[in-house]
Parts: sequence; C-alpha cells; structure tokens
Amino acid sequence: MGLEIERKFLVKGDFKPFVQMQNRIVQGYICTDKDRTVRIRIRGEKGFLTIKNAPNEHGWSRYEFEQTISLTDAEELLKLCLPGIIDKVRYLIPFGNHTWEVDVFHGENEGLIVAEIELESENETFEIPEWIGNEVTGDPKYYNAMLSTHPYSNWNL
Repeated sequence: MGLEIERKFLVKGDFKPFVQMQNRIVQGYICTDKDRTVRIRIRGEKGFLTIKNAPNEHGWSRYEFEQTISLTDAEELLKLCLPGIIDKVRYLIPFGNHTWEVDVFHGENEGLIVAEIELESENETFEIPEWIGNEVTGDPKYYNAMLSTHPYSNWNL
C-alpha cells in the first residue's frame, strides 16, 4: 500500500501465447468522484476493498490503499455499488523485469483490451512488448471508474 505508479497502453497484437496466469475480476464502485475512488473487487475467490486518490498531473502516480476482505463481504458490498459493474479477465504476462497485466473487458466494455505495467518510480525504464499499442496513461476515459459510468460500447469510435 502506498504510492501506485503505473502506465497504461492499448493492446494491438496477440498477447495470449505469453500468458502465465489469468483471473476473472468483477468490480464496482462505491465512490467515483474526481478526488477519490472506493472500489469493491472480487478476483477469483478473494474480495478486496481499494481506495485511490486522483492521479498526479501525468496520470502515472496516485495513493492506493487495498485491503483483503472476505468473499462474502465483497459480494454484499457489490450490491451497494453504483450502477456499472466492471467485468474483465486479467492476464499476467512476464516480460523483461516486469509483469504486464492485460485486461480483456466484457459486458458493456466488450472489445476493450488494456495493458498496464506497475513501476517502482516514474523514471523507471521498461521494455515494451511488440503487442503493445498506443499509451493511454492519464486519459480518464480508460480508468475503470470511468468505464463503469461511460462504457466502451457507448464511445463514438
């Protein structure tokens, strides 16, 4: 817990041959205002409560508090969330000195595939796999909280 530093990219190629692990994630938001989000997540058989503040000016860094909660509590808290549940499968892909997380969205966000990499510092260098496309770090429309209220299926592409 503490500072989360991550970069976000669209996926343009086939990443699946490199997948090491995958999990289904269902999450909802209790709060999605501009200064903070409060998220309930079920990943596999575990529940999580996460609080994040607004990202910095680059969109790379922000404070994150995450606490494991029981699956039962997570299921109950999801019922209290705002409309717009996020449903996705997260694929973990080791590459270079990092593990990329690729989220393949379902439901109202079907068709959107986003990759994230978590870093130790904003200046840290990292290798970019060939299946990575344009960077979308800092673009609010790609934040999960925004996707819950303005889903990909409603975008004018």
